Amino acid sequence: MGFRRGLDVIAIAIGLVLTGGLGAFAWRYGVYGTVLFACLMMTWLTAVLWWRVNHPPEPAAAPAVQNDVESERIIWRALLDQAPGALLAIEGSARVRVLNRAARRMFATDDRVLPAPAALLDPTVSRLRYGNRSWRVDRVDVQGLGPERTLVALVDIAAEEHAAEARATRELLRVLGHEVMNAMAPIASLAETALTTLAAPERRDEMLADILGTLSRRAEGLHRFTEAYRRVARLPEPALSPVSVVDLLGDLTRLFEGQWGGRVAFVAETTVDQPVLCDRAQITQALWAIMQNGAEAALAARSSPTVGLSATLGEGRLTFRVTDSGNGIEAAYRSELFRPFFTTKTDGDGIGLAAARQIARSHGGDTALIDDIVTTFDLTIPC
Repeated sequence: MGFRRGLDVIAIAIGLVLTGGLGAFAWRYGVYGTVLFACLMMTWLTAVLWWRVNHPPEPAAAPAVQNDVESERIIWRALLDQAPGALLAIEGSARVRVLNRAARRMFATDDRVLPAPAALLDPTVSRLRYGNRSWRVDRVDVQGLGPERTLVALVDIAAEEHAAEARATRELLRVLGHEVMNAMAPIASLAETALTTLAAPERRDEMLADILGTLSRRAEGLHRFTEAYRRVARLPEPALSPVSVVDLLGDLTRLFEGQWGGRVAFVAETTVDQPVLCDRAQITQALWAIMQNGAEAALAARSSPTVGLSATLGEGRLTFRVTDSGNGIEAAYRSELFRPFFTTKTDGDGIGLAAARQIARSHGGDTALIDDIVTTFDLTIPC
């Protein structure tokens, strides 16, 4: 830009010299009109020369703006590359592009992910199994900046799952040890008593019959315990599919009326009219276990026994709420409710609530007791 300005000044100076020469020549030969023209030209060129010297042109802004944009782009790319989780952009219905180093390393590509995992393309899926690891899929829809696209962040939850599995295993081993020892101690004691009775000079067959009867009952109790353990331990992974919440509540209503109709009132309500992704059989099993407990508690209270079931959507989660008109749950039992095999009923196996929580957590949700005026359980799953 400075070189071009110098050429302009030189050209004006040459113009002044030539115009001055023309004016002198015209004056010498009496061509006064030309002299006047030359004077006007010299005045104009002098003014232009003065302006060019004292008012240099402003530097062009475009390169500076362009440099700023490029610098910001480099900074943002560096920041994205520092993110520990994979970041992707989904454009249209099937085009998936990597946005940072973690994504490039995970999918072994510098641009498009080919083929794209089906779980990434399905907006209803919040879990991805890829490369023998589990990932949570967080999505943000971006609009107003050209073609519609979805930004996706993959969060590694394998460590969380391993920690949860370790805690669950420790708890299960603790419970198993406690329950098995409680069952085996009287069996061993009774067996020793039976041997002593058999070795006595005077056998008492009626006493042996009582001992054997008790042994049989304790063995049957231990058998029921192991069967209950198998039901919890063999719970399969959820088979996810779109499920109508209205239809699900309709099934549960018919089940409840079939078993408790005429004894316990039941109210089911929902405004959720869109399908949700879940294992229908497992969610039905979990809710039914909570509803059964609620019906028994409501009957025990003997005052207008009622059980309620509702389903609501909020903050990306579906919440099933079960309430009952029972006398509530004692504070001492609240922390133990979801522990496998814990029960306050003489004929209970302590599996229902534990299985309900396990089912909810296998869906990425949870089951919890809510502090309220009436007994309330919430089962939540992502949607």
